[in-house]
Amino acid sequence: MAKDEGESLFSSAAASASGEPLAARMRPRSLDEFIGQEHIVGEGRLLRRAIQKDQLSSILFSGPPGTGKTTLARVIANTTKSRFLTLNAVLAGIADIRAAVEDAKKHRDLYGRRTILFVDEVHRWNKAQQDALLPWVENGTIVLVGATTENPFFEVNRALVSRSRVFQLRALDEADLANVAKAALGDTERGYGAWRVVFGEGALEHLVKTADGDARSLLNALELAVETSASPWPPAKGAEVLVSLKTAEESIQRRAVLYDKDGDYHYDSISAFIKSLRGSDPDAALYWLSRMVYSGEDPRFIFRRMVISASEDVGLADPGALPFVVACADAFDRIGLPEGQFHLANAALYLATAPKSNSTLGYFDAFKAVEAEQAEVPNHLKDANRDHEGFGHGEGYLYPHAFRDHWVAQEYLPESLRGRVFYHPGGLGLEGERKPAVLERREAQVAAVYAASEAEGDTAADGRDRGLIWSKAGARRSSWEVRAEGGAPERLSILRKTIFDLAKPLAHDRVLVLDAREGYFVWEALRRCPEGSVVALVRGPRERALVEQYATTLPELERPIVIEGRIEDLSRAAIAKAAGFATFDLVLGRDLFSRVPEPGALLARLGADFPEARIASAEGLAREGSRLSSVNVAAFVGEDLAGRFRAFEDAFYHGGDPGLGPAREDLEAGLRSAGASSLDLELRQEAYGRSLSPRELDTWFGPLSAYGRAARECLSEAELGLLSKALVEVSRSRPIPWTFAALYLRARFQSPRAGLET
Repeated sequence: MAKDEGESLFSSAAASASGEPLAARMRPRSLDEFIGQEHIVGEGRLLRRAIQKDQLSSILFSGPPGTGKTTLARVIANTTKSRFLTLNAVLAGIADIRAAVEDAKKHRDLYGRRTILFVDEVHRWNKAQQDALLPWVENGTIVLVGATTENPFFEVNRALVSRSRVFQLRALDEADLANVAKAALGDTERGYGAWRVVFGEGALEHLVKTADGDARSLLNALELAVETSASPWPPAKGAEVLVSLKTAEESIQRRAVLYDKDGDYHYDSISAFIKSLRGSDPDAALYWLSRMVYSGEDPRFIFRRMVISASEDVGLADPGALPFVVACADAFDRIGLPEGQFHLANAALYLATAPKSNSTLGYFDAFKAVEAEQAEVPNHLKDANRDHEGFGHGEGYLYPHAFRDHWVAQEYLPESLRGRVFYHPGGLGLEGERKPAVLERREAQVAAVYAASEAEGDTAADGRDRGLIWSKAGARRSSWEVRAEGGAPERLSILRKTIFDLAKPLAHDRVLVLDAREGYFVWEALRRCPEGSVVALVRGPRERALVEQYATTLPELERPIVIEGRIEDLSRAAIAKAAGFATFDLVLGRDLFSRVPEPGALLARLGADFPEARIASAEGLAREGSRLSSVNVAAFVGEDLAGRFRAFEDAFYHGGDPGLGPAREDLEAGLRSAGASSLDLELRQEAYGRSLSPRELDTWFGPLSAYGRAARECLSEAELGLLSKALVEVSRSRPIPWTFAALYLRARFQSPRAGLET
């Protein structure tokens, strides 16, 4: 039943009753007596003004025990002209709420008087009980003042919270607690002002420190210390009462660590602990761990959170973290407390000092993609055991273990998710060591699939990449498979490294990448020039989408500027309009000489538009060493057939290096017309290992290729079959060295400003 103000626990008569605890006797009666919580009741604060002017609306006080929630309610009761009722949520039910509401309605209707209802421990009411009060708070019949040690946003009805102003009270600091003790020791009416209370060295300080921000705990300990230091109690007025340090320690032997295993402090403490682990602060981690153990937290709960942290916060930066923490948890189960604290501390220190990575969050991005769409499994990844013959399931799958380094560039994502990136490798620990290889392979996969689909004519009528369409008749093999089996990704990687090593871009260079395609050279430019900028010229929307989608994995300031357009239409003015600047230190192309009809004219125009830039083009040229007959197959087919095979290729390749041919003349003419005074070509030969598959050799020796038609004029079908099997057999035992040339061209101009280097 609600207590009216006349019989309330807030009445001063009740407060001064004989035998009442010191904490109750010393409860402040006005704002002037209230100590602490300056942030809400200090001069000029909203709550102070509302109490003083008796204009209170519904409020909720949240905070630790002993911080003044009930005391503020008492101050309100002593200040307001409204009726003041109190309920304790532990004892009161819906019937008590209804009775309080009826009282409030009666006094409002008969006397025009408001009713303030104070509900202590309001979080103890269930939803139905809180709902019973809601409409009367909403229409103003009741002004609610609630007090809770829990987070009201979690434990109190949202509708009640939304109709109330929440004030959070903080644990009192030591200065506030010292003032509380001083007030009790000096008050002659309610405290110990009638005696001379003297404290031994450190005694009062111990009481203040051990109370840990709780004024009630301090006053209870002070009462016990003072009243057990004089026998009998009370002594004569004016007598000296000496409180020794030993008495103080016995009065409050254990620091009152605030902890509720079902409440806010449980969650706040574990949150502080995990955040300390994540923030690599071993000192803070040990503190919060100790605080939880000291307060009686279940060590198995702590281990559970550390096992999560081992994958969530450390992850692949140190894969050993998870088994280490699990081993500590297992050891704790065998040992228990108190010795098990060593295992708790061991696991916490390992996690706090380990390198960190949260790359596992990529899983949740992938999960969102699954929720958004149910993509089809690509044909080459489907189970080939059931429907290979009828539907081509599994056709074109490349077995990674058959390739060098047990890896081959092929697509594993559904077509609708092509180019999506979910995993963002961190840069620390083991994951940091693996990061370059992960990025290199990812970029190579995108480049290989893009080049293959481009070779097949970009897209089919339905918009899908032609290079990934399965054909039962096999007339059109997926060219990306042939490129992968032929080592094209590795060749492209070597070509990229070679051209960047020769061009030697500086960290602050501004780089323009011509015909950026899928962005393979763009990402290397960004890595080599982290303090500069990179502009990528792409041919159309498809290439723009590929580059921009991959670029989202980078911080915004580190992303390339993407411009859509053809090289033929390129001009300094167009670049300046799209990018905001047009001054470059390096203009970089890929296969410019082989893809552009008039490379000399293009270079002359680039030299005129970007006279301050070095211009480089990476050209992968076939070399004499890249011939099938260079593979020793005599042991499989005999010397005669092997010799005739070499003779055929000598004739087919005209016995030497094709070189640049007419392209060199075009280049020289174009460059000289642009003012070049000298022209140097550097042809750097590179090699990589490759495997030969029956699928690739079927294409190579097939009648549809110029090579295959020429071979059939010198060798029989059966002999070509023998050679094909022998070549596959040799490449299975070891990667075949395959050579090509990377071209780097330098041109010098008469004008010092017009330096051109390709």
